[in-house]
Amino acid sequence: MRTWMTRGLALGALHAVAQVAVAAVRVHSPEALALPRVLALSVLVIAAAAWAFFDSADTNWLIAAVVAGLVAGVLGVVGQALLVDATELSALGVALTGGAAFTALLVLAPATLGRALGNRLRASPSP
Repeated sequence: MRTWMTRGLALGALHAVAQVAVAAVRVHSPEALALPRVLALSVLVIAAAAWAFFDSADTNWLIAAVVAGLVAGVLGVVGQALLVDATELSALGVALTGGAAFTALLVLAPATLGRALGNRLRASPSP
């Protein structure tokens, strides 16, 4: 399997799990929503940056980010519909446009920084 596909599927699934968890908190305890949102976004950003930092393969992170966005959109809507509330099929359109774009940005930006830092550290000569 291509490296971008593996990274996209894994990060998309991770974001979908975080999305469903935040939705569950929103339904059951809406007053405690701030911390789970920050934690969910932080986990995705850190995972993308760390993976790209240690990635020695020539991964196309743009395609991986788009795959992650689409996977997160579909799995997030399905997960919310099955596990949290009565999310309907009409939510899929928003999840596959704005939601997917936001997820792709949350993967691409930190992955770009992580990859740049990783390449820089690997290229610097040791004293």
